[in-house]
Amino acid sequence: MSSIKELLDGVKVEWKKLGEVCEIKNGYTPSKSKKEYWENGSIPWFRMEDIRKNGRILNDSLQKVSLSAIKGGKLFPANSIIISTSATIGEHALITVPYLSNQRFTNLSLKEEYHQKFDIKFLFYYTFLLDEWCRNNTTKSSFASVDMNGFKKFQIPIPPLEIQSEIVSVLDNFTELTAELTAELTAELSARKKQYSYYRNKLLSFEDVDVDWKQLGDIADNLDSKRKPITSGNRESGDIPYYGASGIVDYVKDYIFEGDFLLISEDGANLIARNTPIAFSISGKSWVNNHAHVLKFNTYTERKFVEYYLNSIDLTPYISGAAQPKLNQKNLNSIKIPPFSFSEQERIVAILDKFDTLTNSISEGLPREIELRQKQYEYYRDLLLTFPKSEVEG
Repeated sequence: MSSIKELLDGVKVEWKKLGEVCEIKNGYTPSKSKKEYWENGSIPWFRMEDIRKNGRILNDSLQKVSLSAIKGGKLFPANSIIISTSATIGEHALITVPYLSNQRFTNLSLKEEYHQKFDIKFLFYYTFLLDEWCRNNTTKSSFASVDMNGFKKFQIPIPPLEIQSEIVSVLDNFTELTAELTAELTAELSARKKQYSYYRNKLLSFEDVDVDWKQLGDIADNLDSKRKPITSGNRESGDIPYYGASGIVDYVKDYIFEGDFLLISEDGANLIARNTPIAFSISGKSWVNNHAHVLKFNTYTERKFVEYYLNSIDLTPYISGAAQPKLNQKNLNSIKIPPFSFSEQERIVAILDKFDTLTNSISEGLPREIELRQKQYEYYRDLLLTFPKSEVEG
């Protein structure tokens, strides 16, 4: 980094508005009703899913369209940048091939007179700062969208090419090292999760235990009648968590529950897929919609024991519906829970709480380490991309 500061010493850094540097055009979605646009396609058509699945430098897309789907016969050129400016705000990628993108993206292509002034990877890295600007400059109607007048005026520095190349080299190396470390930590986290699942299932396996099973409805109070859904347009923003089937959906001003409860998914694909826990504890003030059952227990131990148990077993026998899986209240109440002694439940919960903290807590263990590494990377990236603004034009 010191070598870059030395390179910048005494050098004038030119600044230009984004609209001066780039052609700025909206993406679009070819008509879904015209099968010829979508069958046997060869033209990459990028969506947010491409970034989420394959990263920020892309040479192919998950979906393709045919030549007949191209408006005006023109593709966005290779080495352009897509940035999300509506709905999901502030995500971007460098596209290395000629392409199309959907309407959620704004496409940035260097104007011809600036091709020789930019290393495209430098502009790609600088767009992380534009991402942040977009997230802080949105308007809302039916969905969030970026202030495009301000967007076009966003200032872009143009340091000498050798400095751009040096910055790109440093950030490429840093990105690779961060990715490698994150991959190692993620693999270790995955191994810990498998270990956790193994011991959880072992602790909660009761096939060979001679006990009289109880039904869930006999050991918990069901508070579903107190739930109240609020449509997104009618929610008053606040700091009270608004829960749905898989966790927090929004934050609202008022609450309908206060205390410690166990929420259990009532409907949705996750009842089958189990990508996230279907049972999860909540505490404090909360609002719960009609997509999650609300159960109250006498003790922390009983609540956590049932939470761990429900997340460990196959609930398929209790789920109805094919297109929209549903765990209705009657079936929920009929789920059989092994009636181990309170002291045995305490022992199991204490063990699993420790595993849960090590495996899943964002403030402890490996997830926290991964988060810190990413923040460290972002700090040094933004530092490298900070230039004196005394020379801003316009």
